Parts: sequence; C-alpha cells; structure tokens
Amino acid sequence: MIVLKDEPSFNALIKKDLHQVFLLCSPSSIPVNFVIHPWFVINRRGIVSKWEVGFGLHRREKSWGHLDLDLHRPHQGVHMFAFSNTFLWKARLISSVEGTEGSLAARMADFIARSDKTYPYPYKYSLIGPNSNSYAQWVLDHFPESGMKLPWNSLGKWATPDQ
Repeated sequence: MIVLKDEPSFNALIKKDLHQVFLLCSPSSIPVNFVIHPWFVINRRGIVSKWEVGFGLHRREKSWGHLDLDLHRPHQGVHMFAFSNTFLWKARLISSVEGTEGSLAARMADFIARSDKTYPYPYKYSLIGPNSNSYAQWVLDHFPESGMKLPWNSLGKWATPDQ
C-alpha cells in the first residue's frame, strides 16, 4: 500500500481527462486501530468526490444515515481518537482503476455516485458490520473484474444486518 502523506501527493494521482476510482484506507480510531476504515474517491473527468460510511450520523445535505459524500477531504484518514479532531491517520492507497468513458472505472464511479439511492444499509452501523468495510465490499462485489480487494483486517466486510 502507498501512504499518501498530504494533499499534493494525492492530487498528483488525479488525471482530469479520465475516470478513476481509488480505494483508500486508514487505520480506524484507537482502540480499534488494528482494523481499517476504507473509502472510495472517484474522479469523473476532473470532478473528485469522496464516498464513505462512518460511525456518526450527520445531518447535512450530502449525508444519508452513515453514508457520507465529501464529509472530509479525499486524502484525509479518520481521526486517531474517536472524539478528537486534532490527530488524523494518513491515507493509504489500496488499489485504483482508471479509464475513459464507458470503461470499468467510469461504470464503478457512476455506481458509487448513485449509492445514496442504492446502498441497502445507510441507517445501520455496527463495529462488526454493516460498517465502512461492508460498504466498500458491497461496491467491490458489484465489480469483481476490478480485482480490488479489501485487506484481511477489514472487520465487517461480509456483514449484513441479517447476520
């Protein structure tokens, strides 16, 4: 995994003439920082957005239960300590895909951008799932040809509320 130290190191990955999907992660907040918190950043020909499921319920126009659009900057990891905004983990790039119009990357980006209407568990959250890992796995399950995989320490990646 590549560690993204700052915003310029992330911005260097963006290609404004392509569609790109980045799967990023950071350690979760202490004391469960042995598991990861993943999110997607999509680039739709220069329009960049961050999609993730988080612990908190946010009352804002771009939040649907625990599913958030652009709650934090694309390269920003989660808080090291759950209730402190001071220290943040650095993001790590797990994997990415890119392509032109109609490509796998474009289809994935469109799918993620519609997840506010299609993700089945936006109002459910649990440490063991559904959670951020369940959301990321849900997206990846729709695109196995991407070859993207969550790491072993993605607690909840197969969880659904019925389990």
